[in-house]
Amino acid sequence: MIVVHAAWLDGRLCLWAEDTDTPPAPRRGRRPRIPAHPFAVRGLRLDEDTGLQATRTLTLPTRGDLPEPSPAASVRLPPADAPLRLSEWTVDTIEYDADDAYALLRSSLVAITGDDGNDDFVFGETIRALATVATFAGSLVRRGRMLPGLTGAEARWVPVLTGRDAAYTRSLALSLPQAVLGGAPSRAALLTEVLDTLVDAAARAVLPPATHRLTGVAGAWLTALTGTDRAVEGSPAELDALGDDLRAWQADAVGGAVRACFRLAAPPDPGTIEYARLDLDDDEEPQWRLEFALQAADEPSLVVDAATVWQSPGPIELSQWQVPAPQETLLTELGRASRLYPALEDSLRAARPAALTLDTAGAHQLLSEHAPLLSAAGFGVLLPGWWRKPQARLGARLTASSPSTTQPGTVATKSAVGLGSVVDYRWELAIGGDPLTGEEMRRLADSKAPLVRLRGEWVELDQRRLAAGLEIMRRQAEDAEMTVADLLHLAGGDAEGPGGLPVEVTADGWLGDLLSGDTEVRVPAATPPERFEGSLRPYQLRGLSWLSFLESAGLGGILADDMGLGKTVQLLALLAGDAPGPTLLICPMSLVGNWQREAAKFAPALRVHVHHGAERARGADFRAAVAASDLVVTTYSIAARDAASLKSLSWHRLVLDEAQAVKNAATKQAVAVRGLPARHRIAVTGTPVENRLADLWSIMDFANPGLLGSATKFRERFAEPVERRGDADAAARLRRITQPFVLRRLKTDRTIISDLPEKLEMEVLCNLTREQASLYQAVVDEMLGKIERSEGVARRGLVLATMTRLKQICNHPAHAMRDGSRLAGRSGKLQRLEEILDEVLAAGERALVFTQYAEFGGMLRAHLSARLGREVAYLHGGLDKPARDALVARFQAATPSSPPVFVLSLKAGGTGLTLTAANHVVHVDRWWNPAVEDQATDRAFRIGQRRAVQVRKFVTAGTVEEKIAAMITEKRGLAAKIVGTGEQWLTELSTAELRSLLALEAGAVVE
Repeated sequence: MIVVHAAWLDGRLCLWAEDTDTPPAPRRGRRPRIPAHPFAVRGLRLDEDTGLQATRTLTLPTRGDLPEPSPAASVRLPPADAPLRLSEWTVDTIEYDADDAYALLRSSLVAITGDDGNDDFVFGETIRALATVATFAGSLVRRGRMLPGLTGAEARWVPVLTGRDAAYTRSLALSLPQAVLGGAPSRAALLTEVLDTLVDAAARAVLPPATHRLTGVAGAWLTALTGTDRAVEGSPAELDALGDDLRAWQADAVGGAVRACFRLAAPPDPGTIEYARLDLDDDEEPQWRLEFALQAADEPSLVVDAATVWQSPGPIELSQWQVPAPQETLLTELGRASRLYPALEDSLRAARPAALTLDTAGAHQLLSEHAPLLSAAGFGVLLPGWWRKPQARLGARLTASSPSTTQPGTVATKSAVGLGSVVDYRWELAIGGDPLTGEEMRRLADSKAPLVRLRGEWVELDQRRLAAGLEIMRRQAEDAEMTVADLLHLAGGDAEGPGGLPVEVTADGWLGDLLSGDTEVRVPAATPPERFEGSLRPYQLRGLSWLSFLESAGLGGILADDMGLGKTVQLLALLAGDAPGPTLLICPMSLVGNWQREAAKFAPALRVHVHHGAERARGADFRAAVAASDLVVTTYSIAARDAASLKSLSWHRLVLDEAQAVKNAATKQAVAVRGLPARHRIAVTGTPVENRLADLWSIMDFANPGLLGSATKFRERFAEPVERRGDADAAARLRRITQPFVLRRLKTDRTIISDLPEKLEMEVLCNLTREQASLYQAVVDEMLGKIERSEGVARRGLVLATMTRLKQICNHPAHAMRDGSRLAGRSGKLQRLEEILDEVLAAGERALVFTQYAEFGGMLRAHLSARLGREVAYLHGGLDKPARDALVARFQAATPSSPPVFVLSLKAGGTGLTLTAANHVVHVDRWWNPAVEDQATDRAFRIGQRRAVQVRKFVTAGTVEEKIAAMITEKRGLAAKIVGTGEQWLTELSTAELRSLLALEAGAVVE
């Protein structure tokens, strides 16, 4: 086992390797040496191309005559009772300067410092410790906790460590392992050096280049604060003067371990007086008091008020800090704060300043403007608890009545309501959700104060919002109509109330159920119709109730249950009920037969007509067939071709199965489907968002047209803020608006389903053969030159072509060359697949083998059939519906004569099928989109599966496959953001990034 370690020496990150299988031999008479080892670690390039080779002397924990093994190695070579000491060892290292060290620790190492399943290489606690410091440095920079400075003749960014950051720094220093220290005198000293260096590198990594044109030493210093050149040109005298000025400024800007603290106290409770008196004399104006104190920066709960400070004859103690001159400290701190809050200057004229008296306007100005500035500058600020709480704000309350509808659980007709239905509503002004009386509104209207005391509490009074609120009350009777969609947007926070007033929305009836955000629980329970022959699990019955509820209200929905939870059964239970017209169901061609079989099984009384194939009914024959049917099943391609005839009919329901097929709203089939008329629309999909939020907009615009506005507005309001900036507020607003119309349950939720077996997912590393490695390197060398010389569309095409070719080489040379040559013995992946399938067949079990390349699937089928001596089934997009159905039926039968191995094209067989006869799934090559892979895996991992499902995802070590797999594994929650649309994101990488991504790493080839 190789354990990779890190040390920090002379401002550089030094990496070295410990081979626990071949420990160093003691060397008498001179310093012992740890043997060098090539750094071939998954996802990293730790060699002379990116780092400098060096030989260093490190002080390492030593037991006996050997270095103490890393805890990460889980071995103990020297005698356990031997004394532990520090000894010097000679070590061969690869070293990185500050900028490369930060990038390496943050991007490459952090991504794989966890357990990655590789038993050959592990990362020692030294690397983990430095990666944690790098993460903290990046956090400080993101939060602006750094200042520019000058060290010698170099411009540097230095961290600002106060409060919790200072406390965390101390705990971080204590956690540093001894081996990382190198020659540092102490852990605290090393952490200071490392953190200063990495904060400077982190700041430069995010700052744009300087664009100013200042001259002199100050201009050179400003320029050197960005980029990698830190040198500042100037004479020694100029640099010394600039350094002194900067150090004084930093000390003044940051303060010390003890800081000034300000506490705002509201006027005394006036007792029975409910409002700020409007007829009081000036001298009776309510008086606010801003009290001064000293506070420990690292322990905000430790506060000494100013009165105590002035009474103290000598030093005082705060936390671990002794303040030798507390009175001078308080005055100095108040002076610093006065530059941000000039009103403090009057207090400084007093001999012993302890507080500042403010009128109501001054208190409001402090609360709204100066308090945030003081807090951001590191001062302690203690504000009244009611400030910034909803109950301290004037808002509007909207109460709506649900339009009449059919009884929940019954069928909606043309008279059903919908998003465009007009609702009865009433506006009220409110404080904290409690409506104001007419007298209270009159008194507020007469008041000009920004803060008033109302019902025993202080309230901020925004005159602009008050005027807007009074206006909507005046125009209550004349106000414009409001639709259900308008109400949902207000309730979701996507639209402001009149005049920018925050709005609280309440409603009765079914609208209230929608707004509760928990419609699955609150909707009335539905009963499966008599024509439905089957039993529903509790969560499926709730799904039927939810669908019936939406239908009774004339609203569409997205049934987004996890794959395998029985969306088809829930839909059939709904379709088996009485309806005033037929249902049109559109699905991929591979699922047409599945819908026929499931309908015959669970709702045999349903009259089903399949509209597909060259001989499909047309014209009058088609209209007659529809009139005689309850359910018409067709495909997306036919729906686009026959859009005119489908649009001419009156459909009660329109159902899209695998609705992600319309995620691209601009495609011909998406446009055609959205244009079909129906009273009730349902989208069924296990992945409502595959790559982008635009997927959700397209599907939701089908189910509830107009709910999310136009595509352009949706992109501005939600997609760009969430995807580009990670805007949590925008994501929450979108969730509130869409939540009533999306029902999503997961198989992993044991409260939903408890009888599914375990799913075991593992990444299987495969090596290249020498033939594969030679082909791989040749393609990289050839294509990188072409890519570097191209641009625009041509460059993007070359990048994608390169990726495809390399992935095919990783599969098999014959796949890439298309020469029809033999397969045996030439591919690491194929060898591993053969080994796995031998074990599967020996255990009497069955397997699904997915590949994204239909051609390679055919090659696998022929080879595996001969190799295993058993029939191997193969499903691809070229098969017609009867052939597909027959293959699936034979495999599911699981008889001795059934094929035990099923090879499937990922695109043709990755959705809609039930293949629970298999309990092994192998992804031979990766689509690089976790949602697509999960869909394919869930062909086996779904209701009906009784055995644990083992999922193996092949990745070729040392290649582009391994590097991208590591990225996706680390950031799976953000997979959509990483992969973009398919593999298009790769085309935006720079040539240098592509070279690093495509480079063939040492250790990729198996002998």
